[in-house]
Amino acid sequence: QADTEAADPELERQELETNDLGEHRELAAIYVGRGLEPALAKQVADQLMAHDALGAHARDELGISDETKPRPVQAAMASAASFSVGAAMPLAMVVLAPASARIAWVSIACLIFLGVLGAVGARAGGAPIAKAVARVVLWGALAMAITTAIGGLVGRAV
Repeated sequence: QADTEAADPELERQELETNDLGEHRELAAIYVGRGLEPALAKQVADQLMAHDALGAHARDELGISDETKPRPVQAAMASAASFSVGAAMPLAMVVLAPASARIAWVSIACLIFLGVLGAVGARAGGAPIAKAVARVVLWGALAMAITTAIGGLVGRAV
């Protein structure tokens, strides 16, 4: 969600640079949709954009403001779904991999799957894909390394 909220204003900034008139019309249309007369909506859009065009679009078009609160239930549902899909992939590798190479297969597959899921999440949210993939793969690899180190210290289950 944070990636999406960071990416959306950047896309909006680019639209403001390339299509200022269209963005004025878009903002005025939002205000008309909220009940203002077209002339007043245009005046409000013009004044808000003169003051802070990106802020006006972020707030009124994208719904992003300082007062906007995260949606924990939505985040929890997305996390649960992602976790379930992410857990199924390594389990499939356990079944498919030869016993002698199972650890390597599962480890590599996990990192690949983390990268794919990071890319899908970034794409869905309009965030930079490379940054999201790098972040989830890096933290996933670190978590795997820590888990392996702890397993080495306490022994391993067979």
